[in-house]
Amino acid sequence: MVYIVGAGAGDPELITVKGQRLLREADVVIYAGSLVNPELLKNCKADAEIYNSATMTLDEVLNVIETADAAGKNIVRLHTGDPAIYGAIQEQIDALDAKNIAVEIVPGVSSFLAAAATLKQEYTLPGVTQTVIITRAAGKTPVPESESLKNLAKHQTTLCIFLSVSLIENVVADLLAAGLSKDTPVAVVEKASWQDEKILRGTLENIVAQVKSEKIERTALIIVGECLNKNYEKSQLYSPNFSHMFRS
Repeated sequence: MVYIVGAGAGDPELITVKGQRLLREADVVIYAGSLVNPELLKNCKADAEIYNSATMTLDEVLNVIETADAAGKNIVRLHTGDPAIYGAIQEQIDALDAKNIAVEIVPGVSSFLAAAATLKQEYTLPGVTQTVIITRAAGKTPVPESESLKNLAKHQTTLCIFLSVSLIENVVADLLAAGLSKDTPVAVVEKASWQDEKILRGTLENIVAQVKSEKIERTALIIVGECLNKNYEKSQLYSPNFSHMFRS
C-alpha cells in the first residue's frame, strides 16, 4: 500500500491526525522537497528511508515505490497542501494501478484554505459571491483558453490563483482586460501558515508594486474579489426571521 498524504499548507500541525500517524509508521517517505515543510520529517522513524522528489523524475519515484512495495514496506508519498490541487498525483496513481500497487489518498489542508484562515476571510459572502474559482495563470504549463483569467474573471467570483505570483503583471493585466475595476481588492499570501508567512493587501492598481517591492516570486497565492472588501449581507442561516429544519 502506498499512502499519498497531503502535508498541509506549511504549519506542521496542519497535517491530519491520520497523515501524521502514517508518516510515523512509514518505512519509506518520498516528499515534495520544494514545498513540504521539512519540520514534518521529524515525525519519521530514525531508520526511515527518506527521498526528496524535487530531484527525482516520475520513473525514479515509481521505482523507489515499486522496490519498497515488493519488500513489504510502508510507503508514504508526502505532498504539500492537498494533493488533489496541482499535485501531479493522477499520473502516479495510474502508473501504480498499472503495477497493481494499491494506493490510498489522505487529504490535507490546501494553501488556499490556509490563506483564508490567515486573512480571517470567508470567500463566499452572502450578497457578494457564492463561488470560488481555483485556477492558475498560463505559464510554462498552458491552460485551456476557456479557462484563461480573462474568461474566468468575467464571472465576478472569488479567484484563488495558484502558481502565478511570478507572473503578477500578466495576472493583473488579464483581470483588468476582463473588465474588473482597478479598485478590485487583492491579497497575496506568501507561505500561508508558515512561521515566516507574509500578507500583502491592495488593489489591482497597486498590488504589482507591492509584490515587486517585497520580492515575492514563488510559494504565494493571489486572492482576488469583492469578498475582501467585507461589504456583505448577513447570512440567513442565523437570522431570527429564517426557518429551516432545525429552527422554526
